[in-house]
Amino acid sequence: MPIDAKAVRTVIVCLSTLLLNGVHAEGIDTEHIFAFMIGSDVGNVGEREFQSQTTGNFSKSGGRYRAIGQEFELEFVPVRNFRIEMGTTFASHDINGVPDFWDRRQLAWQGLSLDLRYRFLDRETAPLGLTVAVETHADRVDETTAAIVRNYGTGITLALDRELIPNFVVAALNLSYQPEWTRLVGTGAAEQESTIGAAFGVMAQMRPGFLVGGEARYLRKYEGIGLEAFAGEALFVGPTAYFQLSERSRLTLAWSFQAWGHSAQSGPALDLVNFERQQARMVFGVNF
Repeated sequence: MPIDAKAVRTVIVCLSTLLLNGVHAEGIDTEHIFAFMIGSDVGNVGEREFQSQTTGNFSKSGGRYRAIGQEFELEFVPVRNFRIEMGTTFASHDINGVPDFWDRRQLAWQGLSLDLRYRFLDRETAPLGLTVAVETHADRVDETTAAIVRNYGTGITLALDRELIPNFVVAALNLSYQPEWTRLVGTGAAEQESTIGAAFGVMAQMRPGFLVGGEARYLRKYEGIGLEAFAGEALFVGPTAYFQLSERSRLTLAWSFQAWGHSAQSGPALDLVNFERQQARMVFGVNF
């Protein structure tokens, strides 16, 4: 059957139009597309958002372990390239028969947090995006053991990202350092610890407002804020999905499992002393 050149041209034009409209209609905003990581975008001046972030940590080395943190946050961008986020968190724990943990079943207010982000490089004018985030928190409930404590911590994250395929595939890298100071209210015992990490994520925009991909995070924990004594390490991997629900609302879902780990107290396999076997996160946000 002879090929109709005019029909072929028509099909090519139609496909090109669909691709342009479906993939290149809007650039990818990386501010909220990742769950356990952050992108370099910080929003536009004047933006205000309310965000609900639910994080679940499940399974230790034995017994039953479930810790769920529910954080409510307000975000706003007062000036170009600078974002402020204030939050408060409630924690739910269900712990029974876990080695070295007290059995607890409770729901309590955990604490407050402040997250400041400044973007030094914008992908529109530079080869990649670069943002530094500094997050501080003060907690009255330990997020892992559910014990009553006085906990203060700071997280410093260097976030880089770049569109590998314009408006279609974006990759991000996070480097982090998190020192923490904790004092048990009942005994007065004090401890210091720190965690360093590297995370890599890739997301592909299947259609405007819908992205799927995955995140891989390597975490290494130490006793002392100066990385004095090695405590354990873990590699988490898992899928992530982002949905633009409407012009003003969004939803990010992610699940990660510990693919490999090693504790200073045990041999190689998994580190279920310092980390959990599975982690999940759901983030809902709305502009107002």
